Amino acid sequence: MSAVEMLTQLVFSLGQAAVLAAAAPLTAGVIKTAKARLQSRRGPGVLQPYRDLAKFLRKGSVVSPTTSWLFAAAPGIYFAAAAGAAALTPVAAALVPGRGAGFADLFMLLYLFALGRFFLALASLDAGSAFGGMGGSREMFIAVLAEPAILLALLTVALPAGGTGLAAMAAAAAGRSWDLAAMFAAGAFFLVLIAETGRIPVDNPDTHLELTMVHEGMILEYSGRPLGLIHWAVAIKQLVMMTLFAALFLPGGPSDWPAAAQAALLAAKVAAVALALALAETLTNKMRLFKVPAFMAVAGVLALLALVAQ
Repeated sequence: MSAVEMLTQLVFSLGQAAVLAAAAPLTAGVIKTAKARLQSRRGPGVLQPYRDLAKFLRKGSVVSPTTSWLFAAAPGIYFAAAAGAAALTPVAAALVPGRGAGFADLFMLLYLFALGRFFLALASLDAGSAFGGMGGSREMFIAVLAEPAILLALLTVALPAGGTGLAAMAAAAAGRSWDLAAMFAAGAFFLVLIAETGRIPVDNPDTHLELTMVHEGMILEYSGRPLGLIHWAVAIKQLVMMTLFAALFLPGGPSDWPAAAQAALLAAKVAAVALALALAETLTNKMRLFKVPAFMAVAGVLALLALVAQ
């Protein structure tokens, strides 16, 4: 790969990360609004997450004197990891072959997710809060169960692509038929999507009850701009996972469609995934923590069946 091609792909990736970061709060607002409508509530507007971010980012923060540099650095690292994952997501490669991060790899994407989670869990312990330690331990417990399932689900796309490059996986997924293996893989990834984004029934992003919170327990000690960065990073990660699901596991349009039509189709699929998440949260209840392994086991079994049925 020449230097010009590398520079072109880098520019596409950075632009893609900026677009996903800007659209992430809107996606979160769509999910909240759809969930409220399904529950016969008025709920917040779709732009409310932008107002919340603006409020957080213009406020100062209160920091415990017992914290170290790790507590201060964790929000920035968590946000940078989410933005890096957005840059590696094969959106541009799925829309325009040869564009986007051709150097991006499946394992690189998973490592970025793990990096952000690791530092946020450490920061929850650094504050010395009992709730923070509880949330951090629960987060790592769920991560240990979710990471093998997400890896197996993505391998169902990597095998036909002949490698773990995300651009090649997007190209292979575009020409993939909607067969039994694809349905199993899509079901497995959707269950992992619920767990990775902290949605009901695995977690409740709107709760602050000490017996049920997972992610919210880790960030109770944060306020102001650091808290805004964390919320923004959570929205970016959620949109990245939804985009991966739409690009790699849902049927696409004909390969001869122009890039604008493919982009509109991808946006429609992401919106459909957002509505599906809202519906799943409305129809289910928060499960107990000891039932989460069985939930993730279903995702793992579906992914294994998809691999066998290839």
